[in-house]
Amino acid sequence: MKYVIHVKGPSDAGPGERQEMLEISRRLLAQAGVERSGVVRIDVPSRGAEDPGQGGVLRPAVEPIVPALQSGSLFGDRQGIEILDAHSLQAAEADVIIELLEAADPAAVTVVFLTTGAMPARLAKAVRSLGETMEVKKLRERDAADWLSGEIRDRKLKLNADAAAALLQRFGSDVAGLSQALDQFSPGEAVTRDDVLARFQNRPDEPMWYYADAVADGDIAEALRRLADFLVHGHPLQLMGFLESDLRRKALAAAAPNLETLAEWLGTQPKSFPVQKAWRRRGSTSDTDLQRALTALSRADQLLKTAPEDMHRVTMERLTVALCLWYGGRARRAG
Repeated sequence: MKYVIHVKGPSDAGPGERQEMLEISRRLLAQAGVERSGVVRIDVPSRGAEDPGQGGVLRPAVEPIVPALQSGSLFGDRQGIEILDAHSLQAAEADVIIELLEAADPAAVTVVFLTTGAMPARLAKAVRSLGETMEVKKLRERDAADWLSGEIRDRKLKLNADAAAALLQRFGSDVAGLSQALDQFSPGEAVTRDDVLARFQNRPDEPMWYYADAVADGDIAEALRRLADFLVHGHPLQLMGFLESDLRRKALAAAAPNLETLAEWLGTQPKSFPVQKAWRRRGSTSDTDLQRALTALSRADQLLKTAPEDMHRVTMERLTVALCLWYGGRARRAG
């Protein structure tokens, strides 16, 4: 194992991905022989936050990295340094860290950079040269479902399939939250769906395409649930912008003679997942229903911008039901 490690997370990392990144960091430090008490944690503030210290280069939150890299452990043990949000390091700070890394003793220190964005270019190059990279991908609900099944089995909990589904409904892909929820149940305790829904009232902060997929499938109940979940954390106008882009792709897919032309019209590559998805579903909605959807989106957008906020939710619910019928009704009739 190299003494410099980069744990790279997705740019839209949520609590689940961040928890996984930390677990990877702790595991790697332990494998390197670093005691938990021997880890120095650096929480890098955002690039515009804090002023440099008296030295004029490093901000106070970053300064502890200097003695940690220069002197190592006082007792001769391997020193571990965990740098969270390393993508927020300023260029001058990155230059100092590069010098420290190049002068550090690989036998005495292990440094883990955790990022959900791009580090300063020179630092990124140095980290690639000196170390190794581990990537944490964006967790999806199906990933969380697999994780949850394993945890229920390992903990010897008695949660049936409906109870597990209810946990996913409440927490989405947030495996950290799921883990804390499981901590509240005892082995042998029978847990039902109603128990889960009554105990946990939170809603997951999830991507908008979960909602869009439910709408495209014509699943009204699922789409309304996804809408309710989204509106806890997001604004209806965010969803409107997403739906307008989705409808544009559907309309262009219906008119395009082939996948390559569709990608060209959208200004992207044919291998792009949204493009391929729109192309696969190009025959699922009629031209008439696409026009109806466009008109409905326009009316809903006007209501959201002019009507009282109390009307926003009911407007989105009515729009959701209509889109489900127009997008998914044809497929259901064909089936």
